[in-house]
Amino acid sequence: MTTVPAAVIALIGSLFFALGAALQQFEAVGANGAAGADRPKMLELLRRPRWLLGGASILAGGGLHIVALGLGPLTVVQPMGVASLLFALPIAATLHGRRPTTSELGAAAVVAAGLIGLVLMVPESAGPVRLDLGELFTLLGLSGAAAALLWAGSRPASPAGRAALLATASGVLYGATATLVRVLVDGGWNWAYLLALPVPALLALMMLQRAYAVGHFGVSFAALQIADPVTAVAFGALLLGEPLPTGPVPIAAAALAAAGTVALARTTPLENRPLRAGRISES
Repeated sequence: MTTVPAAVIALIGSLFFALGAALQQFEAVGANGAAGADRPKMLELLRRPRWLLGGASILAGGGLHIVALGLGPLTVVQPMGVASLLFALPIAATLHGRRPTTSELGAAAVVAAGLIGLVLMVPESAGPVRLDLGELFTLLGLSGAAAALLWAGSRPASPAGRAALLATASGVLYGATATLVRVLVDGGWNWAYLLALPVPALLALMMLQRAYAVGHFGVSFAALQIADPVTAVAFGALLLGEPLPTGPVPIAAAALAAAGTVALARTTPLENRPLRAGRISES
């Protein structure tokens, strides 16, 4: 394995992912001004070139991450992926016409440290994995129910809490999507998997845009990055028979990531400037 090239490619992929997320959040805030509180219309977003560019950037980042995994070990590539949070905050702040504060970057570093601990605890695939039809419905039902509860809980929450809960709901759905993708790749072709795949993926995308539209980008992006791998590990244990990480390290890592997210909620300003965002996107 070529460790250094893998780390470099993964780091570049993280930069693309961060850029894409920041662009989509900026445009979601602009669409929010026209569509109502925390409800950016997807059709409007699809007409915004910067939002589409953000999507292309995210896809490029994902592709580079896959290439990196083919070149280097998981223990090197996955921590590089966590760097997207540290890239995303300055990019998003620049788009909103400000500089990230030291406390904001410090909180992001705490989240990143916790995430590194979490991703290093994710068990590697031990072989082909499969879901029967009942397990497939369990996957979709549990992820959908969890997302619905988080969405309901977000309605009376503060703006930062709403961003975190909506992004967590998105992360749960993306974790379910990642589980389905893995089953397709490792377990072989199955029409049921393929037909089910767009359901959590599209719901996750819509939920994430709602989280972005709230305005607390650092909070929503951190919550997304935590919820996605945690959900994938949970489904791996529940449905695929994989062992859960044990010992104090995963617990400490999760606590560190959660504490950093809370700190981000207190330090990241509300970046909800629909008039300016709409004016820029029309230029």
